[in-house]
Amino acid sequence: MASSSYFLVIALLALASWQTMASDPSPLQDFCVAENSSHVLVNGFVCKDPKDVKAEDFFLAAKLDMPRDTKANKVGSNVTLINVMRIPGLNTLGISLARIDYAPLGENPPHTHPRATEILTVLEGTLYVGFVTSNPDNKFLSKVLNKGDVFVFPEGLVHFQFNPNPYKPAVAIAALSSQNPGAITIANAVFGSKPAISDDVLAKAFQVEKKTVDWLQL
Repeated sequence: MASSSYFLVIALLALASWQTMASDPSPLQDFCVAENSSHVLVNGFVCKDPKDVKAEDFFLAAKLDMPRDTKANKVGSNVTLINVMRIPGLNTLGISLARIDYAPLGENPPHTHPRATEILTVLEGTLYVGFVTSNPDNKFLSKVLNKGDVFVFPEGLVHFQFNPNPYKPAVAIAALSSQNPGAITIANAVFGSKPAISDDVLAKAFQVEKKTVDWLQL
């Protein structure tokens, strides 16, 4: 019985350690304001000397109440990300946020955040959102959200948001569980990589002709 209890404790500790390593490192002090001028390379950013920290290290006049231009790209959306590169005080705190503006029929196309779970709140308009689970099921879960609704996208899963209204824009705020969540837009990564992925590889993967791949890679 004692032996079984010992191995149970070890297993629980291993699980807890794995969960800790799977997210941003927890702070070991009140804060660790990023020292952006440092040339030392670490997983994150070197801490500024606490006695040199100012309120401005935790502040950004981001004007998130102001609409963004959604005509600058073909998908009709604009993501304003506030992460550790914008607010140094976010270093080691494991959080960031974004304002997302959607043109009528605009979308934030299928993408993933390799380091963060996302929780999204609709401020204005309507959004059709969804995500796809990992292999082998690839189950698609989707929902139509209205003003005030909230939806969660689990870490690393492919997800999107689309404004189905052809006449009115939409706005959302997203919180993410990393100081630097990262984003991989699927179409850009697959068909817009530099250098390009071989069309032989992509034609086989998508079961299409190579000329279709070549056209998408233009």
